Amino acid sequence: MKYLLPIIVIGTLTLAGCANTSTMGGNVYRGNQAQTSQTVTFGTITALRQVQIQADSRAGGALGTGGGAVIGGLLGNQVGGGSGRQLATVAGALGGAVAGSRIEESANRTRAWEMEIRRDDGMNVVVVQKADQAFQVGQRVRLIGSGGNLSVAPY
Repeated sequence: MKYLLPIIVIGTLTLAGCANTSTMGGNVYRGNQAQTSQTVTFGTITALRQVQIQADSRAGGALGTGGGAVIGGLLGNQVGGGSGRQLATVAGALGGAVAGSRIEESANRTRAWEMEIRRDDGMNVVVVQKADQAFQVGQRVRLIGSGGNLSVAPY
C-alpha cells in the first residue's frame, strides 16, 4: 500500500506533461487557421515512409524528470538504514529522474507519415504529418495551406 501513492503520483505527473499531438494531423486546424484563405494544390504521392514526431513537452521535460526523481528518492528511502539509506535515496532519485525523463519523452512521441508528393505543376514537396489516416503511394491528394502550414488530405 505504501508504494501505491508514489506510483499514482508519477503516473499523474507524467500524463500531465504530455504534449498535445492532435494538432499534427491532417484533420485538425489550429485556431489561427480558421476563417483564413488557404491555397489548394493537387498531386500524387510518390514515396511514403512511416516516421515519428517527437513533440516538445509543455513543461520542458521537468515533470517527467522531477516527478521521477521524487518518486525514485521516496522509494530509495525505504531501503536500508543510516548512510546506506542516504545512498539508496540518492541512487533512487537519480534513477527515477532518468526513468521519468524517458517515460515523458516516449509519451510525447507520435506515429507520422513522411510523404513525398509530386505536385501537378511538377514540383516535388515533402510533408510530415500525424498518421491519423491511411495513405498509399500513387494516391491523389490535396495539399492545403502554404509555407509552414501545409497539410495533406485525400482527393
